[in-house]
Amino acid sequence: MPKPGFLKHAMAIPAAGMASTEQQKVPEPLDLKDIIRPVQDHLEGFDRVFRQSIRSQIGLVDLITKYLLKQKGKKVRPILVLLTADLCGGINEKTYRGATLVEILHTATLIHDDVVDEADTRRGLASINAVWKNKIAVLMGDYLLSKGLLLSLDNDDYRFLQVTSRAVKRMSEGEIHQIQKSRKLDMDEATYLRIISDKTASLLSTCCEIGAVSATADEAKHLLMREYGEYVGLAFQVRDDLLDYVGRKSITGKPVGLDLSERKLTLPLIYSLGRAPKGAGKEILGMIRSGGKRMNVRKIVDFVQMYGGLDYATARAREFARMAAERLACFPDSESRRALEGFAAFVVEREK
Repeated sequence: MPKPGFLKHAMAIPAAGMASTEQQKVPEPLDLKDIIRPVQDHLEGFDRVFRQSIRSQIGLVDLITKYLLKQKGKKVRPILVLLTADLCGGINEKTYRGATLVEILHTATLIHDDVVDEADTRRGLASINAVWKNKIAVLMGDYLLSKGLLLSLDNDDYRFLQVTSRAVKRMSEGEIHQIQKSRKLDMDEATYLRIISDKTASLLSTCCEIGAVSATADEAKHLLMREYGEYVGLAFQVRDDLLDYVGRKSITGKPVGLDLSERKLTLPLIYSLGRAPKGAGKEILGMIRSGGKRMNVRKIVDFVQMYGGLDYATARAREFARMAAERLACFPDSESRRALEGFAAFVVEREK
């Protein structure tokens, strides 16, 4: 969980009109292959523990776990665990277990999300619910969560359980909070930041804290890594919400305006509604509320651009990336530190 005042501090970070000297402090982005390089040799250790940890003696369950292993993602979360552990003292077997725990948690939440969203595909393959139906998918998500818990309990990794339990609580609360606000179309920037902090930043923060916990008993380093993950998570989600306005389906994998069709008010629109004349804002909200054929996505995108929402959200994301990089300043220069700095910049420049 963010330390007291974290979000208040995040709200106070300057964005629009930010001094150019501040912008220069944002690190240069790295490609994913360069971010991975310092821990490339350790991914095999993570894969070994992950595969062993999700196996089952029940035929259908084991079949589904093998199917899950074919849905190869970028392994961003395990990589963050490995990089932060390397930065804080060194990678070990406990680090592999921590990386496995967060990947199991992430995989379980994706399975449950696909059921809720009635999604047919995941990472280019048919989703679990599309192949084996909702009941099996929900139970499979539950199975994975239990395997993650047992992995930590069997190895006395109790601190991992504390950190991940906070994340699950925050992710659930954030999702429900967003649903509530989407129904009412009632969202200000502070509420938006609270929601994305809980929904997205909490898991990235968990990855970074677990990496530190696996490598050192130094609580100060745990806190720095937790805060690094929070700020990176905020930057990541603001950029993701920007792509809903400026992305292309061929790049992002989702059509422009998808969040709008789900009545999600994100930062570019929230800021623009606050600056636009009341009548113009009311028209846009009415269009989103009605949905369907009345939803003129092009008009909404033009509205956001006209009233500065895209520039504001871009500046906000870059400032969060800068704040993340500042958490690394007290660590000695190393490949892992440079990779984490580059990752903070990468999340705000990515196109998908």
